[in-house]
Order: sequence, then C-alpha cells, then structure tokens
Amino acid sequence: MPKQERTFRSEAIVLRHKNWGEADRMLWLYTSKLGKVQAIAKGVRKMRSRKAGHLEPFTCVNLMFARGRSFLIITQAESISPQLNLRADLLRVGYAAYIVEILDRFTYEEEDNTLIYQLLKQTLERIDGEPSPYLAVRYFEIHLLDLLGYKPELTNCVNCDALIQAEDQFFSNFLGGVVCPNCGPQVRDTRPISMNTLKYLRHFQRSSYQVASRAKLPAKLNQDLEQFMQRYITYLLERNLNTPAFISRVANKSG
Repeated sequence: MPKQERTFRSEAIVLRHKNWGEADRMLWLYTSKLGKVQAIAKGVRKMRSRKAGHLEPFTCVNLMFARGRSFLIITQAESISPQLNLRADLLRVGYAAYIVEILDRFTYEEEDNTLIYQLLKQTLERIDGEPSPYLAVRYFEIHLLDLLGYKPELTNCVNCDALIQAEDQFFSNFLGGVVCPNCGPQVRDTRPISMNTLKYLRHFQRSSYQVASRAKLPAKLNQDLEQFMQRYITYLLERNLNTPAFISRVANKSG
C-alpha cells in the first residue's frame, strides 16, 4: 500500500492479542496486503464494543485501518471465517495455535507474502472443517518452509548429491536435507529417517493439497512426521516452540 494513504482496507488473520491501556487491545495480524502487522483496536474491551467478537485469534476478518503515529488503528472489523468448529475442540485449537506460532516466529512485520497469507487462511479453514487436522498441519509445515526459503532437500543426498534410493536414510538439520547411508556417519548433526517418513514428506512437498489429502496417514506415521518437522523447525528458529506441549497434553487426555 502507498505510504501516504491514510486509511485502507485489508483481509487479515488474527494471530494473537494482548490488553493495551484501559479498554484497548493490541493485535498481531497477518494481512493479505502488508504481511504481518501490529494494530490497536480502540475500546474493544468495553461491553458495547461491536468489534470485539470479530478480533479473536484465528479469525479471518475484513478490516479497515487508519495510520496512527506509532501503530495502525482498526476502525472497522467484519468476520469472514470465525472458525467456530475449531474453537469447540481443544485439539484443533492447539494445532491452530501451533501453525500461528510457527508463522509468527518466522516472519517479520510488513514483509508481505500473499502466498503465505493464502496458505495460513486455507490451513485454518481445513483445521476447522475437516474430520482430522493432521494432514492440513503437515501440509502447512512443509509448504511454509518452502515459501520461506527453507525447503528441505528430499531427493538427493545433500552431501554427495547421489539420488536417494528406496531405503532408510539420514537427515541433517545443518545441511537442510536428506543424507544417504554412505555419507550419514561422516556428516554432522544427522539422525535416521525412515523411507516411509521420507516418502510422505516428498508427497506433501510436491503435491497440491487436493492430491496430498488423499494420503492415508496412520497415527504412528503422523507422530513420526510431527516429531521430525518440529525438530527441524526448532533448529531453524534456534528456540523451542510453546504449543507442542499443549497439543501433547490435550491428545493424552482425549486418548
């Protein structure tokens, strides 16, 4: 958007918020036009506020912004997708919080990326509407890394460039990809990765969601994929994630 434009409208996803002053709220949003931004919703904590219900985390919302001295100010808000099913299920809430946490930590303010916005919006809709959230989350992880420039190499050995064969391999966080059995013992920071896990990662990486969602994902394999992706993402971020512990507690209680 032009810097001189005093007001503008944009679609956005609410990532998180915190109370600000006596009646306001500070929000972190991922918008379709500016990427990630901070904005203030004035008076939203008052009982009669019309904007409050439209500005909850994970909501897709149409917003009108005005440019303030320090922050954007939200002057109008209208929900597009309130994600009501998601909010009624703690496990879905956990996975929605997980993808938002990853996005929030990888991205900087006002670094717009329309493809990231669309991936986030579609993934929240899938977590909200599909029978199981797992496939949507696994697809989000691998494609977000691609859009951010961290696409893992899954076809050729990152050490010797040999084509990966149909057998168990190694993976190096440091080199950002799969390592063949011959090179595995010589490369730093490697860990085993099963051929089955690698097969599904490749499938998600190269496929549209329509094609990827046809995959049958057994619980044990999903657990392996989840642990693999979380370790790689944690390595890239150089810090631990908060949401996996919450997801684990909820899953253990429901199981």
